Amino acid sequence: MSHSNTPRVALVDRTAATGTARALLDQIHGAFGTTPHMFRAVANSPAALQSMWSAFGALGGGVIGAALGEQIAVAVANRNACDYCLAAHTALGRKAGVSGEALAAAQLGESSDPRTAAVLGFALKLVEARGQVSTGDVQALRAQGFTDEHIVEIVAHVALNLFTNYVNVALAVPVDFPGVALRAVR
Repeated sequence: MSHSNTPRVALVDRTAATGTARALLDQIHGAFGTTPHMFRAVANSPAALQSMWSAFGALGGGVIGAALGEQIAVAVANRNACDYCLAAHTALGRKAGVSGEALAAAQLGESSDPRTAAVLGFALKLVEARGQVSTGDVQALRAQGFTDEHIVEIVAHVALNLFTNYVNVALAVPVDFPGVALRAVR
């Protein structure tokens, strides 16, 4: 799903931003060493930027860990044909210690690790069924040793990734991470 390199909203210049948007963009710049286009697009709404950046911070300190969080992000991005998020979370996944092979498998919701495979399958079912999963789907996570805390956090990761996917796809945010090919969903 390619689109032109023309974003549908302004990409806010961090140095021209003021107030909450400037403070948040400065934090984001500090975290990445640059200000990714996605955050510049979201900065048009300081409330949306605060929501997104706070969610990344809160979930980054959660129980499921960075590696699994990035694999969820890659699976959801591939399912939603979000080139931006796929590129970003592949780079972040590598940084979190996930192999390129494992990230490519995660694009299709697959993993050689049964616990990870269960999470990715559940995450994709949430996306495809718009949240209408069954008791059995939740029990399958419990059977892999996941607690209510893990399960709620997995749902939160999926929701955050839907937010970022929709921003990047709907608003045609140009990718500023190394590109990764989408994989056909079977």
